[in-house]
Amino acid sequence: MKGHRWILVSSLTWVLFTTGLAAQDSIRLTNGEWTPWLAEDLKYYGGASRVVTEAFALEGVTVEYGFFPWKRAYSLGQTGKWDGSVIWIKTPEREKEFVFCDPVLIQQRVFYHLKDFEFEWETIEDLKGLTIGGTLEYTYGAEFDNAEKAKILKVKRVPNDVINFRKLLKGKIQIFPMEPDVAAGLLKKNFTPEDISTLTFHPQPLARKAYHLILSKKYPHAANMCDVFHRGLTRLKANGKYNQYLTEAHEGLYNQE
Repeated sequence: MKGHRWILVSSLTWVLFTTGLAAQDSIRLTNGEWTPWLAEDLKYYGGASRVVTEAFALEGVTVEYGFFPWKRAYSLGQTGKWDGSVIWIKTPEREKEFVFCDPVLIQQRVFYHLKDFEFEWETIEDLKGLTIGGTLEYTYGAEFDNAEKAKILKVKRVPNDVINFRKLLKGKIQIFPMEPDVAAGLLKKNFTPEDISTLTFHPQPLARKAYHLILSKKYPHAANMCDVFHRGLTRLKANGKYNQYLTEAHEGLYNQE
């Protein structure tokens, strides 16, 4: 009996170690304004938020979101006051502070400009001499960011994308990189149809990037919870819900009437 009891206790210990410690029943993530993928005033908090929520739910984990300006959203995860954040492009600097889980979303970024401003480009070198808008805390890809740091590109960064579009409309900047899906919702919400009609974008993408769920390295369950998210996301893709949620968000079905 003693031998059987030892086996039972050992088995229970192993189960607790591999399941109880591997996954918590809730997780706290910072979030922000990035319609149609992330926003406090959207159904399900946007398409990307819904993917994260439902992927975790399939593994028995509930998600609590807190909405903040992007700089603060990042800082709260960085310091460990929140467990992590959605959704971010991978950079060497960010990898020092966060564990990057599976990509939630793939997005293409293009240059917006006024229709009456003739603009063609193929390489970063072609952007020399232009006044470019940028948003604080955003990365626009290693090549662009490095050219900005080296002062090869003239980039004026401001706190948010709305300010950049206002500057673009007033001619204070000449081009501004942004994702078309996100730009469409932002423009509709903040500008008149007349303003929007003066804008266009160049079809050549500046970058095509993956946006990840990131968990703070100060969060003790970060690696394990990335594994949990991976399992849930795999199931979500297999049952067709992943594509459904992103398509619904893209089509504006999560906008609150």
